[in-house]
Amino acid sequence: MARMARSARQLGKRPYDRLGVVDFTLAKRALIREFRVGLVSRLDICDAHPELMRAARNIGEPTRAECPICEAPGLVHLAYVYADELRQNNGRVWSREEALAVTARCRSGTCYVVEVCTGCSWNHLAEAFVG
Repeated sequence: MARMARSARQLGKRPYDRLGVVDFTLAKRALIREFRVGLVSRLDICDAHPELMRAARNIGEPTRAECPICEAPGLVHLAYVYADELRQNNGRVWSREEALAVTARCRSGTCYVVEVCTGCSWNHLAEAFVG
């Protein structure tokens, strides 16, 4: 019970705590299940764009997770922010924390977090944060 009360008190301390969150875990699980039973091929789902792969290799934030397709370490997250107010920075990759803060400051901002495997080119939209 104390843990729950502490969490409730912490809400609203960061500027992005009030962002809406869309989690794409169920879609990811469904796609992985289709791959494992042979309904989709590895070529169909390991299709990251070369620019996405470049960003993943150079500025992606490493995770502790293994790739759900090739099971190799090296899964990274990229956070992209889109908002009219950003002008030249619209669609730029940010660190996750900075991306969430920027999204919270923008009236119509959205932050998309994409997971990418630098080994097999798996990529999937993990979360979207809406301001």
